[in-house]
Amino acid sequence: MSQPPRDSFKVPESVLVVIHTPELEVLLINRADAPGFWQSVTGSKDHRGEDLSQTAAREVFEETGIACGPGTLLHAGLRDWGISNIYDIYPRWLHRYAPGVTRNTEHVFGLCVPAGTPVLLDPREHTAFRWLPWREAADACFSPSNAEAILLLPEFLR
Repeated sequence: MSQPPRDSFKVPESVLVVIHTPELEVLLINRADAPGFWQSVTGSKDHRGEDLSQTAAREVFEETGIACGPGTLLHAGLRDWGISNIYDIYPRWLHRYAPGVTRNTEHVFGLCVPAGTPVLLDPREHTAFRWLPWREAADACFSPSNAEAILLLPEFLR
């Protein structure tokens, strides 16, 4: 597989955003490039200097259509949980990163939204969504770090 131009490599630092309601219903989205891979919102920084909260708000909007950046009604519900995970990048996606990059650092955020918040998926990235009770959502995730984050959700609502 040919390598992308150097300036198009992904930054190996990303966010995981657990979108949930006050009643602990969690939004999961199904990846278009990996059917059956249910997950929360994830995405890499656009550039190394991008603030993590900006990355989180941008990715949430790009992947779900939910606006939570500064100046929006939902911005107060976006919280950095202060958790980071370092993991091996799945081999199927290594070509997106610079040669030799094999690990990613993922920063966990939560976003509390009202029940019934509309979701508008980008069909190039995700094919379906569903709201599940938090324990069921954790069980449905393909990523262990995503499942672990969802299981911590009740602790972040105190």
